[in-house]
Amino acid sequence: MTTHRFGVRLGFAFLAATFAAAPCAIAQQSDAPQKPGKMIRAGDVLSGELSALKVRDAKNRGKRVATYQITSEPRRLPPPNGLCNLETGPETFQLIPTNDAQAAQLKSLTGKEISVKVDEVACAQDAGQMSEAIVTKWSVVAK
Repeated sequence: MTTHRFGVRLGFAFLAATFAAAPCAIAQQSDAPQKPGKMIRAGDVLSGELSALKVRDAKNRGKRVATYQITSEPRRLPPPNGLCNLETGPETFQLIPTNDAQAAQLKSLTGKEISVKVDEVACAQDAGQMSEAIVTKWSVVAK
């Protein structure tokens, strides 16, 4: 009977320690407010690691298609998109290939650091989009 009460007391002590430490962790995270990223305009370059995602395409009866995403520093989009409902602006940008040559180019660069020149960008709005922003017109910049 003593061991049962010991376990209950130990559980309460653990919960009390957890709740006491939680405000400290939250305070440390909120000490430095994040600044919005710099504005991205047509012709600017995004740099980061390219990754490939497999998503189901609603237009092709749920067929799995490769989608490519670049993770970069936070960037603000020009109005009316602004920050895409984020404090700092989007960090992940989905690259939409417009032809087979662009798709093949992205496939060969998957997992590598790349730079792309952005010609047209907007906030993600559809449920199937995996990134925070969508780059519809772009070109790879040679390093």
